[in-house]
Amino acid sequence: MGRALMILGTSSGAGKSLLATALCRIFSNMGYDVVPFKSQNMSLNSAPTIEGGEISRAQYLQAIACRKKPSVKFNPILLKPEGNMRSQVVFMGKPIGSVSAREYMLSKKEELFRKAMAVLDELKEKHDLVIIEGAGSPVEINLKDYDIANTRVMLHAKAKGILVTDIDRGGSFASIVGTMELLKPEEREAIIGFVFNKFRGDPSLLEPGFEYLEKRYGKPTLGVIPYVEHRLPEEDSLAEFPKVKGELHIQIIRLPHMSNFTDFEPLHWANGVDYVTRPEEIKGDLIIIPGSKNTVEDLLWLREEGFEDAIIEAHREGSFVVGICGGFQMLGEKIIDNVESKRGVIMGIGLLPAETVFSKVKRTNHLKAEVLWGPAKGMNVEGYEIRFGRSTSERPFSLITSVNGAKALEPEGAVGERAFGTYLHGIFHNFTFTERFLNFLRREKGLEPISIGEWSIEEEIERFARIVEKNFDMERILEEL
Repeated sequence: MGRALMILGTSSGAGKSLLATALCRIFSNMGYDVVPFKSQNMSLNSAPTIEGGEISRAQYLQAIACRKKPSVKFNPILLKPEGNMRSQVVFMGKPIGSVSAREYMLSKKEELFRKAMAVLDELKEKHDLVIIEGAGSPVEINLKDYDIANTRVMLHAKAKGILVTDIDRGGSFASIVGTMELLKPEEREAIIGFVFNKFRGDPSLLEPGFEYLEKRYGKPTLGVIPYVEHRLPEEDSLAEFPKVKGELHIQIIRLPHMSNFTDFEPLHWANGVDYVTRPEEIKGDLIIIPGSKNTVEDLLWLREEGFEDAIIEAHREGSFVVGICGGFQMLGEKIIDNVESKRGVIMGIGLLPAETVFSKVKRTNHLKAEVLWGPAKGMNVEGYEIRFGRSTSERPFSLITSVNGAKALEPEGAVGERAFGTYLHGIFHNFTFTERFLNFLRREKGLEPISIGEWSIEEEIERFARIVEKNFDMERILEEL
């Protein structure tokens, strides 16, 4: 039977996901057979698995860090918010219904928790070590009786716990003390130490606080992780959307049900991005409509709030418009949806020659494709699809050549005048494609071309893990395990 190590946080955004990712890679580098686990995650950033299901992007990244193929077992319960206090419930990678928060807490949660713990038991049985990520804070008084992602998991797995806090926000010592005081004795006993994350400065200045914690709880501080500039996807619960105007004015419309915003991270790094919340702001060189958990509802929102007219006017004046997944569907001529919104036929924005029909079967696949459009024509790219819609167009954006490693020959996306749409999540993580596309727009504006360089998620995980390992008491962790 394998061991388990759980990463708990004093709050959302404390750094649980990335610390778990780093530990997955550190233990993998040591030769351990390690896998990630999070019983329940609420996220609109998801990714496909080897079984054809979907899990949170955080556990997908952690699987890569463990050098494992992403599996639905690593995140059995995924909640995808739909608005109006409702969420789609995804269990073992497949949607099983849409419920309100109250319905979920009172009916489905306990049954799903038992099934998730059976999955965790299986992982412990088959692997040396399971790195478990908690969710939010483990001691929210109004939620603790219903919490199936934190201390109940830790006690079930007989896991050792690490409590991490974001010191960049301030109040870390008070947050740790408050969390420890609200834990039950058996929960407090399982905690083996504390980690201070995102610290800027001299760690020796924190030593009086470390001494206080050790004297009060008999637990050491296991690490002080410096503030690190990195390119790893962040968890989305407290994600910030900064307005950054680069030489190219790239605007992304912040939809009410925006999903998979990690698609646009390379644009942040290469140029800067302006997230738009009002139609009068729309005037960018490049305007992007992102993916959506509720495509038709967000399309109607664009229409009612005046975004549709603003996009059409900006496009008429020369803006290039791109749609990803749901955004692609919105830019087409027509959507027939009797599945998600059940609104039937809805007219699209009309900038792309495409029609979409929603299907009850969700496609969750890794894809390879050949681009058929403009400056990137003939380029091979990779990405993934997570969608209900099936779209047809006489002018496709790309030709899918591989689905989960199997050969394919399927057109996808659409190309219009100064516009394209695609189902390829992660298209901008193909850096040569992104460089060519941005330089195409830069030349039009009279700007010098740029080089955005090449790097990989694998390299970034390794770099981040080395920083954590250098500032972490791994010897103590190994002794505790």
